This record gives sequence, structure tokens and C-alpha cells, in this order.
Amino acid sequence: MLDAAQKTSWPPGLFDISYEFFPPKTPEMETQLWESIERLAPLRPRFVSVTYGAGGSTRERTHNIVARLVAETDILPAAHLTCVSASRDEVDDIVRGYWSAGVRHIVALRGDPPGGVGSSFEPHPEGYRTSTELVRGIRRIGDFEISVSTYPEGHPESSSIEDDLDALESKIDAGATRAITQFFFENDVYFRFLDKARARGIKIPIVPGIMPVQNFKQTASFARKAGASVPAWLAHRFEGLDEDPVTRRLIAAAVAAEQVLGLAEAGVREFHFYTNNRADLVFAICHLLGVRPFSEKVAA
Repeated sequence: MLDAAQKTSWPPGLFDISYEFFPPKTPEMETQLWESIERLAPLRPRFVSVTYGAGGSTRERTHNIVARLVAETDILPAAHLTCVSASRDEVDDIVRGYWSAGVRHIVALRGDPPGGVGSSFEPHPEGYRTSTELVRGIRRIGDFEISVSTYPEGHPESSSIEDDLDALESKIDAGATRAITQFFFENDVYFRFLDKARARGIKIPIVPGIMPVQNFKQTASFARKAGASVPAWLAHRFEGLDEDPVTRRLIAAAVAAEQVLGLAEAGVREFHFYTNNRADLVFAICHLLGVRPFSEKVAA
């Protein structure tokens, strides 16, 4: 734990941060995406990940964003890749394409069923069946850094936390180098999971995934499908704010800041932010952590 002075002022460079974005569907959303990337880039993230859907058009948009990040910025991109609706040969070609484009980090996921969260997953008859198989396939092709997902409250399809830890261990044995958690709202959930993982001898970084709540109803609905609990105190904080977006955003900032500062005070040094392609809340939280634009660090 940190002492009282450190709780309010951390030295520059103490924290590693990363961000997740999704491919935009409209020109307006694309403008918002690149504005958000430009806003957050001076904070020197460890990497920026770009999500990847089941459809071919989504894959193409993901590849285009990642390629542009490589060509036009100093940001290290991490490209999401899933097993969904593709043969092994198709997936392997995508991996080789990323390597040729200069990408050296992949976030390897099984992916949601094409029918959506909650429906049954059916692997492609000639495809990778699990994220472990996908990690192993990526590792055969190139010396990538490979991040994988893990679920502190359990994957919706698993029967226990022990099953989730078994799955994480298998992905590590296949070549995964980092795990990023599903979002959670109670920090004790993360620490209990971390303790169990370390007790098993799992040593790779297990980075907390942080979801700033932009829209409570949408976040709560997604959390239920994804197996993440929504505590009553969180619902209470947003109660009555459906038609009050200004106050809702202030509450969202306070909730996310409280969670991240609590994790930092307990010794967490790396955070992965699910940005929803919006920079403002994430930038504010990073500011509280002492993660400032590089020019400010130099000036200080």
C-alpha cells in the first residue's frame, strides 16, 4: 500500500496505460475516433488496441485503423483477432498481413458468437476452435506480443472461476504474454481473482480493464450479458439522471476516478481503458494518476 503523500501525487512514469477503441461505422464516428486518439496520444500509452468483429467489413476497418496508426503515429497498435467465421488459413493470412504492416502485438480472443452474447458458439469447420488454439497459431507465425482476455467474475460460459483460471493457464502455455480483464466495478473482485491466479503460479501481467460509464443503462445491459456484476451502489449513483447528461458525465468521472485511484493506492501500476471512442473521461482519470502529456513531463 502507498503512504498518504503518495496517494495524492504519484511520480511521472509510474503507470502504464493502454486504450481500446472500436472501428467506426460512419464518417462522423471516424472523426470522433481520430480526435480521441489525437487527444490521448500525448499521454504515451503502452499500446492502443482496436477491436475486431465477426463481419468482413469490420475486419477491414480494424486493419485500416491499425495500418494508419503504424504509418502516421508513434503509437504502438495492438490488433484484435478472433476465431469467429474464418478458417485457419484466413486467420493466418491476417496475422501475416499484420506482421508485414509492422504490427507486433495482437489481442487474441475466441470472439462472441455471431448470434451475439448468450447464443451458442459454433467454430468454423476449418477454423480455430478456441482462443488457446488461436494463440498457438499466432505464435507459430511470428514473435508477437500476445494479450488475451480473462474474467474476474467468470466467463458467461464457464462454470466456475477455477475454469477461467484453467483457460488462462492454457492460453499462457500456448504463448500469451499478458491478460486483460473484463471490466468490473468492485475492486475486491479483481484482487480476489489476482490472488487466486498468483496462488496458481500465474506470473504474467493481469491488467485491470476499466470501463468509464458513459451510459449507465447500456453499460448495465452489456454487463449482464458479459457476466459482470453491477453493484446496487452504482445504480443508485446514476438513478434519476436519464435526462440529465451533464450531471451523468460528472458522476461517471467521479465513479471511474474513485475506482482507478483505489486500485493505484493498492499497488496496481497498469490499466487498460475501454474508451468507447471517447477521450474526455479517460484523459481526466490519467491526469489524476499523474499521467500527463509528454511535454508537460519534460517541462516539470
